Amino acid sequence: MNKVIIKLKKENENIKLPKYMTEGAAGMDVYSNNSVPITLKPLERALIPTGLYLEIPYGYEIQVRPRSGLAIKHGITMLNTPGTIDSDYRGEIKIILINLSNDEYIINPQERIAQLVLQKVYKAEFKIVEALEESKRNSGGFGHTGK
Repeated sequence: MNKVIIKLKKENENIKLPKYMTEGAAGMDVYSNNSVPITLKPLERALIPTGLYLEIPYGYEIQVRPRSGLAIKHGITMLNTPGTIDSDYRGEIKIILINLSNDEYIINPQERIAQLVLQKVYKAEFKIVEALEESKRNSGGFGHTGK
């Protein structure tokens, strides 16, 4: 498997690096960088710091995705998902979490809060045409195929 080098700067030496948790994992778990627990009340959202700064090679992005375990067990997920970290962004990586459960959830320091997935980026170019080729679906929209 080919590897892409991503330059990473840590805010301090205690920051945990993103980590693939299994050999076949597509996403790296990323950890919170909070010094005290953060309480998320039901339907509350918060911007959670990671203390990480990345230099992603041109032609790539990193997608930020929710952790399935947090979602199913605690109702914690992400807004703006998947989030995109562009190759020219150099600020701190922060994760927008929301609590969709009826219970408070505490985000402890250095807790795994999301996944980072490296993706190749293709640039689109639009071509103006008078008509589009017809398809079986054509203009069928949301729910047009049934339940």
